[in-house]
Amino acid sequence: MRYRAFLGAFCAFCLAAVTLFGSNALAVPKGVSYDDIVNTGLANKCPQVSQTVRGSIPLESGASYELSSLCIEPTEYFVKEAPVSKRAASKFVEGKSLTRYTSSLDEVFGDLKTNSDGTITFVEKGGIDFQAITVLLPAGEEFPFLFTVKGLQATTAEASDSINTSTTFEGDYRVPSYRTSNFLDPKGRGLTTGYDSAVAIPSMADDESIRKENVKKFISGDGHMALLVDRVDNSTGEIGGIFECVQPSDTDMGGKAAVDVKIRGVFYGIVEEA
Repeated sequence: MRYRAFLGAFCAFCLAAVTLFGSNALAVPKGVSYDDIVNTGLANKCPQVSQTVRGSIPLESGASYELSSLCIEPTEYFVKEAPVSKRAASKFVEGKSLTRYTSSLDEVFGDLKTNSDGTITFVEKGGIDFQAITVLLPAGEEFPFLFTVKGLQATTAEASDSINTSTTFEGDYRVPSYRTSNFLDPKGRGLTTGYDSAVAIPSMADDESIRKENVKKFISGDGHMALLVDRVDNSTGEIGGIFECVQPSDTDMGGKAAVDVKIRGVFYGIVEEA
């Protein structure tokens, strides 16, 4: 019985090692059912390339390439708070995500283009490229924002004929409004539907104090992202690394000013010929 228990524990350890350190490790292992992963958070995890992989993927001149199956998983959130005094500077305060298991972007894809100066640009074209997230600060204030990479155009800082562990993509992307045109606020006001003003106080509909709450706007912002590649498997085309981005928070369709939100985490993708 002792040997049987030891053998079972050893097999479990080997299975975990293969899952964690395999060259093609998956966030959700094959063969599991929906019941095995529901409410576990595994479906929100990105695959990871083995830590021991440090190769490079050459990009041949004249060939077309794309970055597919791009998964971007946030792990840390920071919100820029206004200073308490005029002499102090604004700083990012770490917050906690209130969004359960639906924060990662997945199956994002786009073209990899070699520019005339030798740099490489990734142009995002589609995928599950946005998620609505809310962050809670220690003081109790909540900040919703739309985490996205829509239209991301990220370029390497230096010329290169390959993607390796020194490659860093950096560029801007578009951040659409957190709310859509058909959304109604608690007083039934919206951009294309609903009331023009709060029904309880129609005489104040044009008052400047509440005008910004009555007049809804679809406001888009701009974000900036850096993707640092630190793992490359040239046999499979997989790459992995860490990312950091700064983008605006929700404005409640023009009702309040946006604040900067900094997001950090990990990413995974596959480089292949188009």
